[in-house]
Amino acid sequence: MSFRRRTAAPAASRRAPFDDRRTSAAIGTLATAFVVGGVATWIALGAGRTARAQLPGPADGAPLMRAPLQVVAPVDLQRYAGIWHEQARLPNRFQKQCAGPVTAEYTPQPDGTVQVVNRCVRPDGNFDEAVGTARTVPVAGQPGAGRLEVRFAPSWLSWLPMVWGDYWILKLDRDYQVALVGTPDRQYLWVLSRAPRLEDEVLKAELDYAASLGFDTAKVMFTAR
Repeated sequence: MSFRRRTAAPAASRRAPFDDRRTSAAIGTLATAFVVGGVATWIALGAGRTARAQLPGPADGAPLMRAPLQVVAPVDLQRYAGIWHEQARLPNRFQKQCAGPVTAEYTPQPDGTVQVVNRCVRPDGNFDEAVGTARTVPVAGQPGAGRLEVRFAPSWLSWLPMVWGDYWILKLDRDYQVALVGTPDRQYLWVLSRAPRLEDEVLKAELDYAASLGFDTAKVMFTAR
């Protein structure tokens, strides 16, 4: 069986006659598309640069999950001293045994540190107590900033950075009656008050503020009172 090979006609014989008007119109269309496309691209790039230059801030309702937390400054530790009652907290492993009221007592020491005594009521009605030490952490340009570290490990381990936990005072009223305390990684949060029971609207305001800072307040548990 044989196949007959078909040959294509020469290109010159298939070429259509040159149409000057049609070619000019096509060139004009391409030029217009190029210009319009270039302008659109330039506008889009400009808008992108503007969007990057004007990042949304707190006033725009943007989430602050990535924004560094700010602490209260200055904080008078002598006024901050005394007993505080926990009103709410984010769940944590070292308070799992707490079933009743929780208090924290702070006592300034002669060496500039603060003694910390945390107490809570266990399910069996007995008290659980932890005694630790807090120290201030200097913040450049913010003398007396409410940034502290707390240690509950033995004093001979105080040289280890890992035994110190962050204690940041994020909100504090002028009368030192209500405090919002958290950690910079937003994993820990406490609402404290001088009164054993805080009014519901005040507690809500504290938690709303914590939410605006990026804390997951949906997971907050309220302290038994």
